Amino acid sequence: MKILVDTNVILDVLCNRPDFVEASSMIWKLCEVDKIEGYVSALSVPNIVYILRKELTPQKTEQLIGQIMMIFRIVDLRSADLKAAAEMVTADYEDALQMCQANRIHADYLITRNIRDFKDRKVPALKPSELLERI
Repeated sequence: MKILVDTNVILDVLCNRPDFVEASSMIWKLCEVDKIEGYVSALSVPNIVYILRKELTPQKTEQLIGQIMMIFRIVDLRSADLKAAAEMVTADYEDALQMCQANRIHADYLITRNIRDFKDRKVPALKPSELLERI
């Protein structure tokens, strides 16, 4: 199974978000042990660093990026993705980019807590807990 993991699912674990960390951590673990092919958008990495910037030293930033890259494969951001996302009818351009990338890599699911922005798309969106129920 191949999944693209949304930025917020990564942040659930890194920020230890009480309501979400358990299911999101299980997704990380399944990717880490190669039970699932886990991907993350190249766009997510700088967004994560930006969100956590007040807590990160350059060394911690390097360590964080290394950890993400050890567990997840990074999906490059292509100019075709930028254009295709701009043409999608959606309120959130970042979500559209991730959907284009998930489609391009032939992901089975896009894992996000924000499934309403991904309705009626080629790649089904699931919450982390919903994916765990299917495994």
